[in-house]
Amino acid sequence: MHNLINDMNTKTNNSVEVTDVVLIGAGIMSATLGVLLKELQPDLSIEIFERLDVAAAESSDAWNNAGTGHSAFCELNYTPQREDGSVETDKAVKIAESFEVSKQFWAFLIQNRLIGAPDKFIQSIPHMSFVWGEKNVDFLNKRYNELQKCHLFKGMTYTEDRKTLEEWIPLVMEGRPSDEKVAATRMNMGTDVNFGALTKMMFNTLQTKEQVKLHFTHDVKKLRQINGLWEVKVRDEATGKRRVVKAKFVFIGAGGGSLPLLEKSDIPEGRGFGGFPVSGQWLKCVNPEIIERHHAKVYGKASVGSPPMSVPHLDTRMIDGKKALLFGPYAGFSTRFLKKGSLMDLPLSIKSDNIMPMISAGLANIPLTKYLINQIRQSNDERLDALREYLPNAKMEDWELETAGQRVQVIKKDAEHGGVLEFGTEVVSAADGSIAALLGASPGASTAVSIMIHLLERCFPEKINTPEWQQKLKKMVPSYGYTLSEDATLSEKIRTQTTHALNLHPEGLSTIAS
Repeated sequence: MHNLINDMNTKTNNSVEVTDVVLIGAGIMSATLGVLLKELQPDLSIEIFERLDVAAAESSDAWNNAGTGHSAFCELNYTPQREDGSVETDKAVKIAESFEVSKQFWAFLIQNRLIGAPDKFIQSIPHMSFVWGEKNVDFLNKRYNELQKCHLFKGMTYTEDRKTLEEWIPLVMEGRPSDEKVAATRMNMGTDVNFGALTKMMFNTLQTKEQVKLHFTHDVKKLRQINGLWEVKVRDEATGKRRVVKAKFVFIGAGGGSLPLLEKSDIPEGRGFGGFPVSGQWLKCVNPEIIERHHAKVYGKASVGSPPMSVPHLDTRMIDGKKALLFGPYAGFSTRFLKKGSLMDLPLSIKSDNIMPMISAGLANIPLTKYLINQIRQSNDERLDALREYLPNAKMEDWELETAGQRVQVIKKDAEHGGVLEFGTEVVSAADGSIAALLGASPGASTAVSIMIHLLERCFPEKINTPEWQQKLKKMVPSYGYTLSEDATLSEKIRTQTTHALNLHPEGLSTIAS
């Protein structure tokens, strides 16, 4: 990048002050990048713009976020089965490693008193995969055996024994046919993470730093690059006032709103990208006795044609200091890109450069479209039927419907197929590194630290290779520069350190159960 942060506090010819960094969106991604940058270079000036009146109110909010502590221990969609019956584990290993990187960064923040106590955002909770039927049991057994080849999954237990399962997940086993073949894996090292709480703590820290300004109810209307600087036009939705901020670097971390802003930047690298919005709903348990009797994140297999974010799970969480139990998500479709967005988000995102990739991806994903239509048309009885596959004795009076967040899956150009629908996350950046946007959804928040470090490497190559930044990065993430999936000794050392720093109890003696 062209000496982006070497010339601090420069001014334009009109004596307008230039900020070093603009972060768009007050979610987990912007919070992570902001803290990383201020730790690496404390004299950076940063301005953050959020269209809502609080931080972490969209994808990072606990009720909206479908992936609390994604570490690939239990999410079966990260280990797809090949045509020959074998199980692919590369993605699971990568995600497990990325989550270990996140835990190191959070441990650093706690040890340096940059955020509050760990129990405000992270708890120990077993991660389990549960399946039934001979074919699915065979798959889970193969998955377990493959994952055992990587030390990051050390401690995982596999069982088909019903008595063991009755001890682990009594509600899941109650009322289940005695002749039904079942199996599960259990990883006691699993966690529940409230990314909304974590995000707010990081922004609280950022606001105590010099030259950091956080603006709520500010909507970014235009982006354009002039003479090497980004002109960011912003409207204060509370007062109607407009202002222009000039920045050397812009990060678009606005969740589902990132695609429209990337299009406004008009960088060549952003052309051809489209978005496919998917909404969701939860069944939230309102019976305290049932909530207390379940203590695990239990993931099953997704329905054929369903998006990864719709993998059904019975999920113990800590939200606002209380234990909660959710089931879902039930997928749906909306043309909004954000939960509090506009119905015109999808139509307005269609441009001449992305219409063909979007059409091609749509034609190639007709089963997904049918799946979403069926989900939208579901009745309460049909939702209860889905829940009873996991809790055979479930009663509707113990549950109520809760609206989840919006996700926008990436559609990108493809030489062979014209356009493909991606289910991961993707960082799109300009050739000069002056602007970057995060697109996509899963696994998202859980891997935020790895994603933002890769962004730093891409957009700040001159600075990140200096001894000063290298030294600081290794303090924040001790495994930086190493591959944890290839070093069992280092992995065990790092896990021991982060478990202690984050006050986790992987043996299952979690404070969440108290």
